[in-house]
Amino acid sequence: QVHLVESGGGLVQAGGSLRLSCAASGMINTMGWYRQSPGKQRELVVTIARDGSTAYADSVKGRFTISRDNAKNTVYLQMNSLKPEDTAVYYCNTVPSTNAYWGQGTQVTVSS
Repeated sequence: QVHLVESGGGLVQAGGSLRLSCAASGMINTMGWYRQSPGKQRELVVTIARDGSTAYADSVKGRFTISRDNAKNTVYLQMNSLKPEDTAVYYCNTVPSTNAYWGQGTQVTVSS
């Protein structure tokens, strides 16, 4: 079983930036960043395959950039031009997700 640890969240003003990290205890092929806002279902916002190919939800396209360092089993999410609607707990997991791998997530709060 792989253990995932998210970090890098925080409070930022609208238009600001944050960089999230996801450290995995083992190798995972396709990784994704998910987010969940209060009262909403968890949603997948971006994915990255082991070869570096990516896919983005329309809501974050052009603002978020996912990357990975396979040697470190780490995935990053650079978030720019943040909006209040990006406020959520952000999680990393496999794609499709693996229930046993959900971690605590990292809170991102964007103030207007």
